Amino acid sequence: MLDAQVFCRGLVGEGTIYTFLADHRDELFRDEDFADLFPSGRGRPSIPAVLICCVMVLQTLEGLSDRDAIRQLRTRIDWKVACGLALDDEGFDFTNLTYWRTRLRKSARPNRIFDAVRDVVNATGVLGGKRRRALDSTILDDAVATQDTVTQIISAIRKVRRVVPEAGAVPLSTATDEGAKPVIEWSDRVARDALITGLVNDAEAVLAVAQHSASSEVAGEAIGLLALVSGQDVEPGEEPGTWKIARKVAKDRVISTVDVEARHGHKSTAVRKDGFKAHLGVEPDTGIITAVKVTPANAPDGPVGVELMKGEEDGLEVLADSAYGSGTTRAQLHERHHRLVIKPLPSRPKFAGAFMRDDFVVDHAARAVTCPAGHLAHLSKGGVATFAPHCSSCPLKARCTKANIRSFSVTDNDDELVEARRAWHDDELRATYRLHRPMAERSISWLVAKNNRRLRYRGVERNEAWLHRRAAALNLRKLVVLGLKFDGGWKLATT
Repeated sequence: MLDAQVFCRGLVGEGTIYTFLADHRDELFRDEDFADLFPSGRGRPSIPAVLICCVMVLQTLEGLSDRDAIRQLRTRIDWKVACGLALDDEGFDFTNLTYWRTRLRKSARPNRIFDAVRDVVNATGVLGGKRRRALDSTILDDAVATQDTVTQIISAIRKVRRVVPEAGAVPLSTATDEGAKPVIEWSDRVARDALITGLVNDAEAVLAVAQHSASSEVAGEAIGLLALVSGQDVEPGEEPGTWKIARKVAKDRVISTVDVEARHGHKSTAVRKDGFKAHLGVEPDTGIITAVKVTPANAPDGPVGVELMKGEEDGLEVLADSAYGSGTTRAQLHERHHRLVIKPLPSRPKFAGAFMRDDFVVDHAARAVTCPAGHLAHLSKGGVATFAPHCSSCPLKARCTKANIRSFSVTDNDDELVEARRAWHDDELRATYRLHRPMAERSISWLVAKNNRRLRYRGVERNEAWLHRRAAALNLRKLVVLGLKFDGGWKLATT
């Protein structure tokens, strides 16, 4: 008697994702596609899969927490219309969303909501004849606070003492089980070094006991984390047995003991961000997101871009910025016969006014190099050519090297990089890049809208599951705008 769609559909308006889900949610998300999540045969959840999927799509589309999503389901008419609920339906408890996400994540097909929307995309033929894909990435802020060296060591010590009973009996000189950060005069170098020395000694004492205990898998992870964070940012002090904070950043540094997969990343050369990186493959004419992946923020773009293109057919036109311009990335994409419209990595001189790589002519077949003065040298097995004895009397030496003899190194896939810089001078290639490449950046702006740059989950796995749901919701919204309907099959009004 109180069906929201019967009484209130006119308030929602046609052509929206809410009315689309109201009409076609059962064709989009079928209960049998989720039956494998509950294989025991001892009953099924009282909440149908189609309702959970609709709520997850709307939640991800609007950037809501679990509590806020259920509040919208309970109070908003458009959500009730979309999900097929009565006006007085109170929805369900928000913890069910966590339960279903966990079930999906641990299943053989964790991204089946994204897959369901991708099947619709394929059925409509909206990507038929679309021969371009644009690649890009963006930094996503992690869901935890970045910790400094002191906080990380104290936190890791506490965790080991909590999960390894023998370690809990080790007396501590500096760290505390309450986790409080010691109060010192941080501008006093002697006080800082004394604090670091005490913390590292505490960590070594705890590790000495914990490593000889019959530890569980959880305890083993905690022990390994303590060993890592107690050594990644410190170095021996001037006196034997003392430690100090190292004046460098460790490679692949763990930035938080709460989320050990988050990393330092660079949004630009001047702006550093902490967290993860979202990688996207986009069809630039429609804005449909074809593939996504999450990595730690310090992961290089090129190898991930190659991975995103694995699900595509051969012979496409790939557009990307210079982050995807390494020789290895280009070679791997060329193996699939893709046409690359990728901004090349620049060739820079070693010093002002010096010759650049492209001023030298390399014959890879003969393994020979000709310098700007016309002198010939042969490449060694390691890819190095030395121009002795020509350098001593060469009139161009001042522009070539500041050393006595010029050596020239050829990197892997050097020919790919040279050809890329040569091809970039083509006006048509650059015009194609300027015309179609911006859609990738526009798709990223849609992705991070509604505060979605700030992640809600910890770790690569959970955040990648969220990214697939977000991409699915954005793709579905785009298809609805294009007139998506179901008439014995998925069709677009424009086709």
